[in-house]
Amino acid sequence: MSQPPGQQPPQGGFGAPGDPQQGVPQHGGPAQGPPQPPAQPPVQPGQPPVPPSAQPPAQPPQMPQTPPSAHTPPSAPPPGQPSAPPGPPPVQPGYGYPQGPGPYNPGPGAYGQQPGPYGQQPGPYQQPGPYGQQPGPYGQQPGPYGGQPGPYGGYPPQQYPGAPTPPPGGGGGKNFFKSTPGIITAAAVALVLIAGGSWFALSGGDGGGKPVADASDDADPTGSPGVDQGDGTGGGRESQDDLNAGRKDGESKVLWLQTNDVDLPRNGADVYGPWFVGDTVVKAMYRQVVGYSAADGKKKWTLPLPTEVCSAPVAPTDDGKIVIGIKDGTTDKALCNQLQMIDLNTGTGGWKKEVAESGAFDILTDITLAISGDTVTAARTSYSNAYRVSDGKDLFGKLPGNCQPYAFAGGAKLIAAESCPTGDYDTIQNQIQELDPVTGAAKWTYKLAKNWEVDKVYSVDPLVISATNDDEKSWSIFNLNANGTLRSQLEGGKDKFAPRCGGSFVVFGSNLEGCVGVAADASTFYMSTEPDTSGTARTNEVVAFSLLTGRAVWRSKAPAERVMTPLRMEGGKVVVYLDPTYDKGGAIATIPATGGAPTVIQQHPASTAEIENSLYSPKLAYVDGRSYVTSGRVSASNDEEEMKKSTMMAFGD
Repeated sequence: MSQPPGQQPPQGGFGAPGDPQQGVPQHGGPAQGPPQPPAQPPVQPGQPPVPPSAQPPAQPPQMPQTPPSAHTPPSAPPPGQPSAPPGPPPVQPGYGYPQGPGPYNPGPGAYGQQPGPYGQQPGPYQQPGPYGQQPGPYGQQPGPYGGQPGPYGGYPPQQYPGAPTPPPGGGGGKNFFKSTPGIITAAAVALVLIAGGSWFALSGGDGGGKPVADASDDADPTGSPGVDQGDGTGGGRESQDDLNAGRKDGESKVLWLQTNDVDLPRNGADVYGPWFVGDTVVKAMYRQVVGYSAADGKKKWTLPLPTEVCSAPVAPTDDGKIVIGIKDGTTDKALCNQLQMIDLNTGTGGWKKEVAESGAFDILTDITLAISGDTVTAARTSYSNAYRVSDGKDLFGKLPGNCQPYAFAGGAKLIAAESCPTGDYDTIQNQIQELDPVTGAAKWTYKLAKNWEVDKVYSVDPLVISATNDDEKSWSIFNLNANGTLRSQLEGGKDKFAPRCGGSFVVFGSNLEGCVGVAADASTFYMSTEPDTSGTARTNEVVAFSLLTGRAVWRSKAPAERVMTPLRMEGGKVVVYLDPTYDKGGAIATIPATGGAPTVIQQHPASTAEIENSLYSPKLAYVDGRSYVTSGRVSASNDEEEMKKSTMMAFGD
């Protein structure tokens, strides 16, 4: 592991695959906020970490023979077991994405895959599912690191065909899209691409007046035929196609299954959510937001939108309000600059406003949203804005000083990842701040070492940060105290780790939130290892790290031939999801905070494993004794197949 970027963190982190001993990226200069402790001697048991200056430089990771993908096809069934049914013959690629042979796409028939818009490998049963896709913008963390080895031995996703590949780097310098020269060049390039019909566009804007929060006339709940209006009738699937007919003793029920009922654009659409409010589970896709009954899956409400959803927070406010981003038009040149508040309890649209441009190079093609308390932040490269969720009032924009946020993490605290201009294109300077969500005032500042970038926030409370250094091909995970001082840096050892960090593909900005495969409590951080494929089937472990020392304190092996993913903490235990296999359904299990073997508390039926496997880049949740598996993106090669796509499953007792 590499050092965390900040106030003199220790060296030795998750740099080279199999050797996370490179240290946290630190910065030698003083930080704003509370005074920082002096540099420490080399790390010894029971002593604080040593500053990077006292340690040898991190070693770049060695490139593995083949880049691992987020999901690989399951191994063949053991002798005596039936083989998976053959899939349909290869079909021609649909919707404008040529699937030419290449190192990550051997061509139709190489593995029996169906061509899809993102070049994914086949999942079990020839469906693009969680075990088949190539690492891409929808299955792994969408970081700006191209195909470089990720921290702890993992690999960031490959870009989908035809998408622009941002050069590596972070805020302040070096990052092509986070420096002023880069933005100017990007604007020029984008204009050229627009002329060629590219997928993204820029608008200089007219620097119009201050946006005004108005009640939205465009987003109102509808009672379309078949939609459950809350009276217990209409909507949902009646028989669920006898999904529980093959259920065995000890297996949970399939409570409901949703299939796609939206006419999508030819390249498909991302799924946002799910969000949980009372007895309602909500997801957004394309031009609508839908609330379903958590118990039986019947539609409780549908909120049509005038344009496509382009951004959304990970979680709503405590009282069930959320603000999503939608585009300002329906053409390829539309910007993601419209905010729409929604009450998820009722499906009612509230205020709507436009994110004001802050300058000629304010790139609004991508915004990322985060909610903390009654504040929602809209961040993008070099600029950010904050609004009150309840009424849309402007709270703050540009912060004092030269360093400005490019992304936020919300929840119990509002954490800003900021880039600082250095005057040197080859030098990156990032810092982290906790901000007052109402005023934007900084409570503390933690500066990273030069050329280290904040990549993800795995936990806000306690604050656990992922950072990367593209030059050194290094990765670091570190933990900060409540006052912004370094508490510990994780020592990864020889393990390889691969958190699943989904979210929409972002070029001009960064998604800090939304990772699974990680969990934290006050004293311990839990992370799953990359699946081991050296045996007859994929399997992995969960490793627990002390947040006081950064050292691993225990590890728990997944059941034989299974892969497990930490979701969160509940009742002092780590809740994990066991991935389905070709002949076993997924499962929910728990691991005691003190370690031990996982205990399955909800086993999904083997008879529906094929459907569970077919959900692309799945989003996972376990809420109130029910588990939910939701497709992260819906697409198909033709309209008929599109309307048959399974999109969400719920399991329970």
